[in-house]
Amino acid sequence: MNTNIDRRALLALTGTTALAAPALAAFPERPVRIVVPWPPGALADVVMRSIAQSMQGPLGQPVVIENRPGATGALGTEVVARSAPDGHTLILGNAETHAINPLVYRRLAYNPVTDFQPVSLFARAPFALAVNQGMGVNDLAGFLAKLRAQPGRVSYASWGVGSTSHLTMELLLKATGLEALHAPFTGQAPGITAVIGGQVDCMFLTAGGAEAASRDGRVKLLAVSAAERVALLPDVPTLREAGVPVEGGNWFGVLAPARTPMEATNKLAEAIAAAARVPVVMEVFRAQAAVLSTNTPEAFGRFIAEDRARWEEPVRALDIKID
Repeated sequence: MNTNIDRRALLALTGTTALAAPALAAFPERPVRIVVPWPPGALADVVMRSIAQSMQGPLGQPVVIENRPGATGALGTEVVARSAPDGHTLILGNAETHAINPLVYRRLAYNPVTDFQPVSLFARAPFALAVNQGMGVNDLAGFLAKLRAQPGRVSYASWGVGSTSHLTMELLLKATGLEALHAPFTGQAPGITAVIGGQVDCMFLTAGGAEAASRDGRVKLLAVSAAERVALLPDVPTLREAGVPVEGGNWFGVLAPARTPMEATNKLAEAIAAAARVPVVMEVFRAQAAVLSTNTPEAFGRFIAEDRARWEEPVRALDIKID
């Protein structure tokens, strides 16, 4: 009798497994949409498109990019938080959407922890400090001397209040005990355009964007806010080398809505890891001074939590609050 029960149980389990397997193998059943909550042409957009193109082979479906900019990434992120948790709608997240926004927005329309399932990190982006040539400074020491001589008069651009660009400059100012005037813009491109045109004095921006802006000599790059020099800018010292122990930058990764099945999550993470090994993707990242860095869903979740903790003290010290 017990033997018969065991056999029936085994048959039932085998049957269930056989029925379940095709459903898992079917993902994705249609094109995968990745929402990029920033404008087209920004670093996040460029690197995500290169990854997305190479994800299509492993997934067997088109991967479509949809730009939904606004509120330092919060608008597009909210859209994905409210999407069906089936793995077909994803968000390109970064330090702002999932680490900083929860600290600065009084009312955020999504919860970065409970509304999302981390999939994989895929890039880190160091920053560089670019200054208008009209400032007449040649290195970080000269720049700091200018701030010291003109407290609160030197202006700096960022792509928004509470952005990584804003906070990196504030970390520099705090470390040196200096002041400057913040001029927030709606993105990196309009910010660096204002620096090039002389309407604003300086800006921390992605190293790849800084390198492109410096080619015609209208801006000078004084330092990078990374642990070590950036390969694309070998002659630009780190802030630490220049005597200021400050690091700042951004990261980019893919997240799905909470309750997305782990089978789909893991398949997406594997597709990202495979895409990161494609030579054309590696070349895009090299040209953008972005560092390829993939991990597992579990490791990515821990990474986001650690980054949120890292930004908590600077945000609290600056008392940044956005309604």
